[in-house]
Amino acid sequence: MRSFGRESDTLLNVFYEEDGGFKVGHVLTENDASYQVEAAHGKRSKIKAANVLIKFTQPGLAEFLPLAEAEAGGLDLDFLWDVAPKEEFGAEGMASEYYGRAPTPVESAALIMRLHGAPIYFHKKGKGRYKAAPEEALKAALASVERKKREAQLQARYTEQLARFEVPAELAPQILQLLYAPDKQSIGFKALESACAQTVLSAPVLLHRAGVLASAYDYYLGRFLHENFPERLGGRGFPEINLEEALAPTVFGGLADIPPSDNGPAFSIDDSATTEIDDALSVKHVRDGVTRVGIHIAAPGLGFAPDSPVDVIARRRLSTVYMPGDKITMLPDGVVERFTLIEGRRMPAVSLYLDVHETDGSVIAMRSCVDSIEIGANLRHDVLDAEVTQANLESGGGTFPFKPELQFLWRFANALEKVRGKPSTAAHMRDFSFRVDWDNGRHVSIGERKRGAPLDKIVSELMILANSTWGKLLADKGAAGIYRVKTGVGIQGKVRMTSAPAPHIGLGVTHYAWSSSPLRRYVDLVNQWQLIAVLTRPDAAAGAEHAAGAEAAKPPFAAKSEMLLSAIAAFDSAYTAYAEFQDTMERYWCMRWLLQEGRVRADDASAALPGSVMRDGVVRLDELPLRLSVAGLPALPQGTRVAVQVRAVDEWRLSIDAAFAGVLEPVPDVATQTGANVSADSGAAELVEMLEEGDISD
Repeated sequence: MRSFGRESDTLLNVFYEEDGGFKVGHVLTENDASYQVEAAHGKRSKIKAANVLIKFTQPGLAEFLPLAEAEAGGLDLDFLWDVAPKEEFGAEGMASEYYGRAPTPVESAALIMRLHGAPIYFHKKGKGRYKAAPEEALKAALASVERKKREAQLQARYTEQLARFEVPAELAPQILQLLYAPDKQSIGFKALESACAQTVLSAPVLLHRAGVLASAYDYYLGRFLHENFPERLGGRGFPEINLEEALAPTVFGGLADIPPSDNGPAFSIDDSATTEIDDALSVKHVRDGVTRVGIHIAAPGLGFAPDSPVDVIARRRLSTVYMPGDKITMLPDGVVERFTLIEGRRMPAVSLYLDVHETDGSVIAMRSCVDSIEIGANLRHDVLDAEVTQANLESGGGTFPFKPELQFLWRFANALEKVRGKPSTAAHMRDFSFRVDWDNGRHVSIGERKRGAPLDKIVSELMILANSTWGKLLADKGAAGIYRVKTGVGIQGKVRMTSAPAPHIGLGVTHYAWSSSPLRRYVDLVNQWQLIAVLTRPDAAAGAEHAAGAEAAKPPFAAKSEMLLSAIAAFDSAYTAYAEFQDTMERYWCMRWLLQEGRVRADDASAALPGSVMRDGVVRLDELPLRLSVAGLPALPQGTRVAVQVRAVDEWRLSIDAAFAGVLEPVPDVATQTGANVSADSGAAELVEMLEEGDISD
């Protein structure tokens, strides 16, 4: 081992490589394998001898690296590459060639640093050894560097413009794509991300400030469309089809060939906004003590077949999408118009007729068929609910259309509910309707609608009856169907969809197959195709009619067919996504209502909203379908009436800042509290089930 003093005649310094960079140090000790060195600032290190590239005594440590870096900056890489050997070479020899003489330590270090810092020109092969890059590889690498430089400049310009709330012209056609389904490696996305960081704004808010999004409503709608209708990049329109060619009768020769019903004019019961009118009812006294009730379902399945252009559209959408003030239909407007049960028209239908004992409401006989019905009226909940009350139906009071028929159907619905053994809790539920006035600044009206009203109950019970009857009919005839099944209680009792018939204990029926909304749900349309095939073949159920000369229909789907099973899986997924979107939009419009009505006041508790304590710091509001986490809510019994002060809302995040503003009423007595609990929890599940299974509302 050799030691070196600090006298100038024995001073030895080294230029060495460490961790991908270059350093210099004064040698304290040296052996064959390593050096102990001291940096200019005094730090001592042990380095491998193999990492030492140059030994020098002059200049001093402090000056060496700055001088070498300055010298390296003046070396022309293109010239170095041109004169470099094609084979592997040592940097020291290259330095001699370049300078035409023995290089100084600074010059040698400068050349090494220049070669090392240009990996696209020179590939490192070992300590102080390099090889010039092949010409084609160099050209490609230089082009890549130039491209990245241009991209960096472009990204910087985009970022600057977006941070000023300006959309670069080049990004305008793809700006919504960047928001909803971005390529995160793209220049546009990186620029948007950088602009958001600079402005401390979310992307939707920044683009709102830039004029791309008119409101949070447009953001949520656009996001839903991009996620669920990607092939149209957010479009909600339908592909162009020739309806005259697309709508070809599947069984009968035409409407005139469908046997007419003799049960008198039928009437539907829906909200005023409903355009896809799927179901209608008719009532006719047929003999002493017996009245015939007709349940009539719109029959688009008679107009187009599986795998037809219209079916492809329906199978893609799977359901109508509902939101306050708007909807996106499953079927094109022209198809809906052709089959919706509009008053004043005779329409094809799949019908279920029930001969009912007028005294006790028992069903004496029933038959199913395909026929055509005269639609006498489209009754509307929002127009008639106040008049068609239980008191008026039972006493004969009030004035409203089809009064005798509705009185009979009310008695029949109650008898059906009793037979099912599952009294509806919907009457205890609170539900809300939304109305949006688009021509008046998107003014929103939110009103409570009492569920379990007579018209609701009539429709729900008769639709449950039709769906359960037809589910059993498909099973009895050996035809496949899509069933709604519930065989357990509690967590195990979740309703599921399957191709195997089984009971639905939540509704108290042995079979249940959605069939009553074929204009709005694809599952119902599939089941209708199966039903039509069963009802129009020669061995059809008693009473079913068949057009003369028509060929016997075979059910289009087998129980294990890939199309049937895929329809079940796809529908479940889509229906969940659509329901979540509806919830999102209802929350948005509730927030709009709070702002519109001046109920958002951080410093004024006089605008507080009444509600009821649920659990875990959550309050259910009275005036809106909202459940809020409430800051400062004390530990209060469930059902306690409280006031909630809304201090702020953020429409872009759908967040609401709410605080406890006092107790309005103490917790109710045990009996009342139990009812409140049912309304908030188990009753909510039952209402959802009644809404979905009984089709009591769009």
